[in-house]
Amino acid sequence: MAELTSRSAHILVVDDDPRIRQMLTRYFEEEGYQVSAVADGRGMRDSLQRLAIDIVLLDLVLPGGEDGLMLAREVRAKSNVPIIMLTGRDDVVDRIVGLEIGADDYIAKPFHLREVLARLRTVLRRNQPCPLEAMDAEDGRVIRFSGWRLDPQQRRLVAPEGADVPLTTGEFDILLVMARHPGRVFSRDTLMNLTRGRNYEAFDRAIDAQIARLRKKIEAGGHASPLIKSVRGVGYVFTGAAGARDGSGR
Repeated sequence: MAELTSRSAHILVVDDDPRIRQMLTRYFEEEGYQVSAVADGRGMRDSLQRLAIDIVLLDLVLPGGEDGLMLAREVRAKSNVPIIMLTGRDDVVDRIVGLEIGADDYIAKPFHLREVLARLRTVLRRNQPCPLEAMDAEDGRVIRFSGWRLDPQQRRLVAPEGADVPLTTGEFDILLVMARHPGRVFSRDTLMNLTRGRNYEAFDRAIDAQIARLRKKIEAGGHASPLIKSVRGVGYVFTGAAGARDGSGR
């Protein structure tokens, strides 16, 4: 995804309620965003195929036998485009499942438009490389561990054999925090606060799910010991052997 500003992002609203679609479209267009709005999964797939979408606002309850969780899982299997779930159901299980399958945030209806805007901006910022002038020298350096290269500027993870490994926003943020502090034990609450900017309360399972996906991606080669270890009753620790750090992606 190219670097964005709040005035250039293209939002896809997926909601079967025409009033919600109209309200969100009007509000975000007034804020300077480009907005496309559809009513169901078919429209979502068509838009994602034809348009350069930067973020999806996806309703949980949709017609046609496809709910938002199914569609979010489908999107995440093919793309790392950020997803914010919208729902009128105040169900903790739905929230946990949504975060587990790779949604970046979750907003319950009825919502305040200013809150949706603030959450959307936060997710877009997290998903973009930080401007070089906005980060200190250490934050901008490539992190090397066990043959891997993690580039904070380009938000890239490169495997030892040279292939790019796609990560969701949450997976990248967790790996970046842990790789910067090898040997430090992080609790689930700490990881949630550091990577999402606020406490999601009883969503420990969302962190567990993201760690599980990370392990599959970075430990697929069968390491002698896992790069991320569980610390029973506490959380997780990163054990990757640190290598030299530099300011390039090479």
